Amino acid sequence: MILKSKTAVITGSTSGIGLAIARAMAAEGANVVINGFGKPEDIEKERASIEADFGSKAIYSPADMTRPAEIAAMIALAETTFGSVDILVNNAGIQFVSPVEDFPVGKWDQILAINLSSAFHAIRASVPGMKQRGWGRIISTASAHSLVASPFKSAYVAAKHGIVGLTKTVALELAIHGVTVNCISPGYVWTPLVENQIPDTMKARGLTREEVINDVLLDSQPTKQFVTVDEVAAIAIFLCGDAAKQITGANLSVDGGWTAE
Repeated sequence: MILKSKTAVITGSTSGIGLAIARAMAAEGANVVINGFGKPEDIEKERASIEADFGSKAIYSPADMTRPAEIAAMIALAETTFGSVDILVNNAGIQFVSPVEDFPVGKWDQILAINLSSAFHAIRASVPGMKQRGWGRIISTASAHSLVASPFKSAYVAAKHGIVGLTKTVALELAIHGVTVNCISPGYVWTPLVENQIPDTMKARGLTREEVINDVLLDSQPTKQFVTVDEVAAIAIFLCGDAAKQITGANLSVDGGWTAE
């Protein structure tokens, strides 16, 4: 177990990619802090399942990713409970699909806060401890939209491009401190985030559900397959291992060939 005695904080981890990463890290021996929205009973079920399945400790933080003070408190909770934050996974994200001239200002602000600014606040709070210990892994879930754009997703594309710039900058700052900073850019992964944007895309483009899936989502991926949450989690585990200690400032595409075109 390569993460035994380590502590990982994973934002947006009550479902989807984040939950898969939290479970994968617990399976490798890490204590984990999960975070996100959902029904309390569903969140508790997932938290308890992590402990039961892997024997690692798991706690839940309800920190709102739009509130910097709550993000800092989440990192402090992890440090108080487990003694350190060794791994930070910035995964929280939301999506909204609209033509730019109709894009609600409140939605723009919310997406930038959750998808980009929350990563800055979590990194800012975690870095002092990582530097002091001389070891750390910071991983952010970006997107194929960190490299290319799609219509009607101005806020999301802007935020994901920003994540790449933040990753590169912090990687350079921490390069001599034993801390690597990378991002993973999946293509379309079948998660609640993707499923929930289908109705908006149907409306924006005048398409049926099947047309959105086949002609919009999977049209971007030459393999014609959705990426799985477990495939993304496996990359995150690799980035935490010794074999990846010279990988920093990187943006790893897991997108079925989307950005190769």
